[in-house]
Amino acid sequence: MISALSLQRSASRPTFLLLLAAIPSGLAALPFFYALMRASEAGWQGVLSELMRPMTRELLANTLILATSVTIASGVMAIAAAWCTERCDLPARGFLRVIASLPLSLPAFVSSYAWASLGPWFQGMAGAILILSLASMPLIYLPMAAALRGMDPAFEEVARGLGGGRWRILLRIVLPQAAPALGGGALLVSSHMLAEFGALSFLSVQTFTTAIFQQYDLQFDNASAALLSSVLMALCLPLAFGELYLRKGRRRARVARGNARQPAPAKLSTLQKIIALAGFTLFAALSVGVPFVTMLYWLIQGTSIGQGVERLWPALMGSLAYSLPGGLLITLLALPLVLASMRASGLFVVLAERLPYLVHGLPGLVIALALIYVAIRHAPMLYQTPALVFAAYVMLFLPLAQSAIRASAELIPPELEDVARSLGKGPITAFLRVTLPALASGLGASLAMVVLQLMRELTATLLLAPSGVTTLATEFWSYTNDRAYAAAAPFAALLVLASGLPVYIFTVRSLPKS
Repeated sequence: MISALSLQRSASRPTFLLLLAAIPSGLAALPFFYALMRASEAGWQGVLSELMRPMTRELLANTLILATSVTIASGVMAIAAAWCTERCDLPARGFLRVIASLPLSLPAFVSSYAWASLGPWFQGMAGAILILSLASMPLIYLPMAAALRGMDPAFEEVARGLGGGRWRILLRIVLPQAAPALGGGALLVSSHMLAEFGALSFLSVQTFTTAIFQQYDLQFDNASAALLSSVLMALCLPLAFGELYLRKGRRRARVARGNARQPAPAKLSTLQKIIALAGFTLFAALSVGVPFVTMLYWLIQGTSIGQGVERLWPALMGSLAYSLPGGLLITLLALPLVLASMRASGLFVVLAERLPYLVHGLPGLVIALALIYVAIRHAPMLYQTPALVFAAYVMLFLPLAQSAIRASAELIPPELEDVARSLGKGPITAFLRVTLPALASGLGASLAMVVLQLMRELTATLLLAPSGVTTLATEFWSYTNDRAYAAAAPFAALLVLASGLPVYIFTVRSLPKS
């Protein structure tokens, strides 16, 4: 009976889901085709000339070094932190989980501003790798820790009974099971690094993204900048489809989940505990301590103290007015896209689900210019309206919502909805009564994560927001651009405080008590 209902499900609902999934996919396709169209204006000779320039090769090397190094460094830290907080007998593990998640409350460009304002010693590639690795670590730690908590310990117990050591079990048993979570987090970090601009501007590191901004400053909307954007999308291809391969054919849900059983934590020696706790202390000091102390210094020192204080409240209201509805919109659009990718198959489904990840590697400037191009030529009534800003937000942050929702959706057995259908419930009623409540944690995590990112979004808001609209991020950028660090500090501090609620919802509230 379940098999018959599964066939009925596959024959009915995917068509409706595909229609809904086409909406966010169509939006994501816009900057993709815009970048290719503008790049084609250079012609084959221009393309080859641009790609063969020594400067382009240098930008490619810097971009790859930064993205690879930050992803690996943050991944190693995340695995170590997740293993310590979930599988070891460290004291105060609940507090350590909060420490590992703290950098989410600080935007990367705020941390970079704090470090860069201390002097030139922390600028350059080495400083960027260190600072951005610390800021990005929670993006891998959170899904990795959740994966460790949800694993069936039976495999590890069998391996341990056969004589497997701690490291062998970690490498051969644990990490392969956590590969989808690890790959999803690494994909987000890598694509973030490809599109990062604000932090790299403070740290004086040249990548494709900073070069694209410079190209547009020198010659507005030129083909050379679009060509560099196309190269960025090409770099995203192996990342997006490589992560897809990691979870190919894996099923994480069971019809009968049984009783949750946690493995016994590994016993650490006193020296090992001291080393682990010292690592968490150093991580907290570098990732959060230094930026907070620096902001405090600029709040009480500096020649620009007091400038722009009257703009704090309008900037806060602007941030909330765009981030809250934007987060809700992105979450609602991501839901059918995730469900369609899990319940239907085919080339269209794969491309529709992967396309947002490719666009995620584009700078916000390219996405904003794509929307301006379309609005001016085809929908002038949308220009300088909030609708254009929200469209840019969907293109920029849809993958964050996809990752959060998928993490919950993969744990829901589709047979549960089939049972509801067999009891006479319609497809919509079955979804609302069975699947949607089970997705609540993923939807909440998506909303909190996306709102957090929208609070700190900079480039698209600068270019697309209606005249007179400001946010904490845009005001912060305006003052730091003029090197008025003391004037910028209140906006940075308020941005961190405003980010506290979504960080609390996304991390502290979802972490187990222990």
